[in-house]
Amino acid sequence: MLLAYKNKDFIEVGCDEAGRGCLAGPVVAAAVILPSDFSNELLNDSKQLTEKDRIALKSIIEKEALEFAVSFIYQEKIDEINILHASILAMHESLDKLKHPFNFILVDGNRFNKYKEVQHECIIKGDGKYMSIAAASILAKTYRDEYMEQLDKDFPHYKWSKNKGYPTVSHRKAIKEFGACIHHRKTFNLLGTNQMELF
Repeated sequence: MLLAYKNKDFIEVGCDEAGRGCLAGPVVAAAVILPSDFSNELLNDSKQLTEKDRIALKSIIEKEALEFAVSFIYQEKIDEINILHASILAMHESLDKLKHPFNFILVDGNRFNKYKEVQHECIIKGDGKYMSIAAASILAKTYRDEYMEQLDKDFPHYKWSKNKGYPTVSHRKAIKEFGACIHHRKTFNLLGTNQMELF
């Protein structure tokens, strides 16, 4: 059972990202402020849910959250500043979009850069412990999946509608056969070996 909040005296916002380990496309982060009495038995770490459940929860979160925001950092910026910094930047940009006040940030994982003067805490596997982080993980994942499904229409040979840009065998096979495209992350090991020139 996920916890509704870590400290009831704070207005907490949960942050998480999706797409760090992908070979193509953006890293996407979400920030979510839930009501302190929010409850949903299905809510969990997005990786533990089916696609159908994630989509259903996306609508519930967007309807019932006090506020939420989603931000995309694209592959060019990822290649420029690296994936860790890009992930943190995406979370900061999501926080920038929030109008509702908050005074504590719950972050999934173990790395984060201080956001303004707001207190934060990094929580390993926090998306399986706190509702606000789980909600952020679901929004980040569903928004990113939708984006990759749109890209798949123009780049069907990479099968992004299925692998969402992650390093599956079929994705790497397609990169080897067709080369990389503008949506691939040039600084990543796209072939999983001593890769040949792809760009």
